[in-house]
Amino acid sequence: MTPDETRARLLYRDGLMLVIDKPAGVPVHRGPKGGASLEDDFEALRFGLPRNPALAHRLDRETAGCLILGRHHKALEKLGLLFKQGKIKKTYWALVSGNPQEDEGVIDLPLGRLDDKRGWWMKVDPKGQPALTRWRALGRGTWRGSPIAWLEMEPKTGRTHQLRVHAAAQGWPILGDAAYGAPADLPLQLLARKVVVPLSQGKPPVEVEAPIPPHMLEPLKACGLAEGRLLPNEASPDQPVGAAKQDDCAAQQNVKG
Repeated sequence: MTPDETRARLLYRDGLMLVIDKPAGVPVHRGPKGGASLEDDFEALRFGLPRNPALAHRLDRETAGCLILGRHHKALEKLGLLFKQGKIKKTYWALVSGNPQEDEGVIDLPLGRLDDKRGWWMKVDPKGQPALTRWRALGRGTWRGSPIAWLEMEPKTGRTHQLRVHAAAQGWPILGDAAYGAPADLPLQLLARKVVVPLSQGKPPVEVEAPIPPHMLEPLKACGLAEGRLLPNEASPDQPVGAAKQDDCAAQQNVKG
């Protein structure tokens, strides 16, 4: 992406963190074999600071939506602690193949690596790490002649591919997820829709939502998403530019070495 295109994906900015709208199909960092990644474009997001922002967490290559960056070392330490303590709430939208019997539920299935050859692929494993996901159905419909459902999913733990494996284990894999049982005839239908970050004591948490990517609109409408409901064509920062500039000054004061 060009610097302007990168900055256009900015959803939120303050003195500690940025939230950007990660596009689907782009890895957040370079893999073992190299190649282009989202990190290549972080220089465009300095906004006056001497170093690039850095990832506070990760999203899969195929997942779109809210990605949190720390603007400097102290910010990354604070965000890392909030993630470790489970204080950052992440909400995803997923379109799944099939028709879940219930309207909401909790998936409590431990996860482990599938095998040594495919290190990032996971499976349900009684001896694996605990993994807990809350979900509820937001809509149901028929798309391309088959039943689908629109789910809101909230991971309470942060395991690799957690939502994808948990959904597949229930018999309703996320659409486009060839790794876990769905046909690969469209992009992965998974959006990191919202993050809630309690940055400062005594102040309301920062809430940021990502816009719906174009590749998810058609199946979402099939599940009942109304025209004009939460469909911004572009995202803008949650606070005025002037406030962001003041926070940039505060961020510069926090940058040492």
